[in-house]
Amino acid sequence: MRAPRLGLVAVLALVIALPALAQDRSLQARMGVEEFRAAGLQKLDAEELARLDAWFARQLERETTAAVAAVDRPEPSTRAPRAAEAPVDSTLVGTFTGFAKGREYTLANGQVWRQTDAAVLPGVTLETASVQIRPARLGGWWLKINDYNTRARVERVR
Repeated sequence: MRAPRLGLVAVLALVIALPALAQDRSLQARMGVEEFRAAGLQKLDAEELARLDAWFARQLERETTAAVAAVDRPEPSTRAPRAAEAPVDSTLVGTFTGFAKGREYTLANGQVWRQTDAAVLPGVTLETASVQIRPARLGGWWLKINDYNTRARVERVR
């Protein structure tokens, strides 16, 4: 969280400061006499130097506009794409014999989900059990068998 705020401050400082620096200042004034000569720019006549100053001003304007647009644009989400954003209420196909890591659960709607954690629900055997699949707060999904409080973390296979 801190890095984007610092970036925003830096961009705002750039947006405010650079146009002020570019106004009424020649390239030679911005570079300094020594650096201007080291770059060989003293060889340019007044018209060539004016064209170069104008080019730099246009570049500065483009970069400033791009920086402002980048700040206004929302950051891309770092969250992994989800199989479906909506919760799923369905029934399991076949017999449910409890939770086990790596086990796949086929739903009546055709979806297949695989358990990714070590949750267990021993001693339970159900035919066409009703299930709820809900998004987890920090990403991923929870599968819960109706009428039982134990839930298992799952990922969609297909």
